[in-house]
Amino acid sequence: MLGDAQCRFDLATPGYASERPAEQVEGGRLFRFADLSGFDLRWFERGRLEVLSGAAQGLVGLIKNDRLSDDGREIELWEALRAPIVAGDMLRLEAGCDKRAETCKLKFHNFLNLQGFPHIPGEDWLLSYPTRAGVNDGGSLDAGAD
Repeated sequence: MLGDAQCRFDLATPGYASERPAEQVEGGRLFRFADLSGFDLRWFERGRLEVLSGAAQGLVGLIKNDRLSDDGREIELWEALRAPIVAGDMLRLEAGCDKRAETCKLKFHNFLNLQGFPHIPGEDWLLSYPTRAGVNDGGSLDAGAD
């Protein structure tokens, strides 16, 4: 998990979390913010939303979507939190991790602590077969990539 003892990434690193008051809340699982500048679109997807004040203080939700809407930026949770959240309650948004090697390397600069196996072929390797065209030397998956 992002930020745990094995990952060793510090979510207190500037640019990876944002504490701000709730602006618009819909159904306890949809949060709209007029401005989340400084964070790329989808930056918080697969991240966490923690409630820092109000009736829901201490509750944590997992972020499903981080997208643009007509009203600004929307953060949608997978499930509604079990206590009411109102405008003005303080929230902490934490960056999301999709557990891919590329994300670990480029977004978090934490590839050395990746706990996955990025070079094991996926299930579709069973459908592959040698052909006369192309290179069939069993070389690297990213051969030729810059």
